[in-house]
Amino acid sequence: MKLSDIKIQKEGFLHGDYVVWMIMLALCMISVVEVYSASSRMTYSSGHYWGPVVEHTSYVLIGLFITWLVHKMPCTSFKFLSVLGLLLSFILLIVVLGMGKINGAARWIRIAGITIQPSEFAKISLVGTVAMLLATFRDKSTGGASMLALKWVAGLTAVFCMLIVTENFSTAGIIFMVMLMMTWYAQAPKKWLGIIVGSVVLVGAIGFGTLRFVPDTLAEKISTETPLHRFNTWHNRVKSGSDLPADPKDYNIHDNIQVTHARIAVATCNVVGKGPGQSVERDFLPHAVSDFIYAIIIEEAGIEGGVLVMFLYLLLLYRAMRIAEKCKNRFPAYLVMGLSLMLVIQAMINMAVSVGAFPVTGQPLPLVSKGGTSTFITCAYIGMILSVSHTAKQIEEPIKQTT
Repeated sequence: MKLSDIKIQKEGFLHGDYVVWMIMLALCMISVVEVYSASSRMTYSSGHYWGPVVEHTSYVLIGLFITWLVHKMPCTSFKFLSVLGLLLSFILLIVVLGMGKINGAARWIRIAGITIQPSEFAKISLVGTVAMLLATFRDKSTGGASMLALKWVAGLTAVFCMLIVTENFSTAGIIFMVMLMMTWYAQAPKKWLGIIVGSVVLVGAIGFGTLRFVPDTLAEKISTETPLHRFNTWHNRVKSGSDLPADPKDYNIHDNIQVTHARIAVATCNVVGKGPGQSVERDFLPHAVSDFIYAIIIEEAGIEGGVLVMFLYLLLLYRAMRIAEKCKNRFPAYLVMGLSLMLVIQAMINMAVSVGAFPVTGQPLPLVSKGGTSTFITCAYIGMILSVSHTAKQIEEPIKQTT
């Protein structure tokens, strides 16, 4: 496929699954309200009261336009764009390892004054490319994805996870989980999937044990003398989550400010919440508008507010499953499942971190956390899902008319 083959579908202003549209708009509205509420530290440091929320609202509006633009594209165009995006993200990931350090981690790179996170491009491109591979290489005897497809998927996943894992362990883990679920959904050879899962679980158990019990001095040495310069960070996160004092009075609230104040926010919500704009812990959480915004949502909207946000993501996954069931071809079905899983798994990890059920990872809450690249890419995810749902709807309607 050539770039000239990518055309914009002209019929109607909005199409696709309207439930997905409503979920997206609901999350965007929650995002604007909560970013405005949680940006007190940014407002204080910048001196501009409206600055953070105006900036974020502009990102959301640009993201909505991206969604509209992408959802007008035919589903077949995503094959070419995914492969092209994968090649570009591979190059950017190589570059960012050498020159993209911001806040101690090589996750971002600046191009023409714009901060870009290559791993976000890698995630969406990898989903599209893997969906194409799983749909193309089929085993005639079983009807599922062939061994060749599994080898390609395993190879690409390994390459990109290795490029990302040293700087962003959680993103590499999410990529692996989504690729595994996609291959399972595509009915790849179960035996080899079991071997891969077993091997990763074994390596993960060894890695967790190493992080948990390695001496602090050795962890510091590994961080300073090897490419694993975030090893000490991982070590501290695993260790801090395990070494809780028997008496709560002995807990040092200054040891881990983010985790401590996120838990205080959740614990003091009084079930019904303190009300919009009434958060107290936003003034103490360093990343209240991004990594821990879910804790602020619970503090202000209560347990029911937190459940509502979780429900919206689960509803998105459910609608994606329904869309995949209606797809006539395999590629769009695998694509929509991969995209939705990537979003929902990331959301669940972010929420688990905010309530203290998972180690700190640095994953934003999709469509809710303040961000630039992540917001735009997430909106592209939704646009692709909507494009697939529009195609599935066109196929379904003639069937309904004949019954």
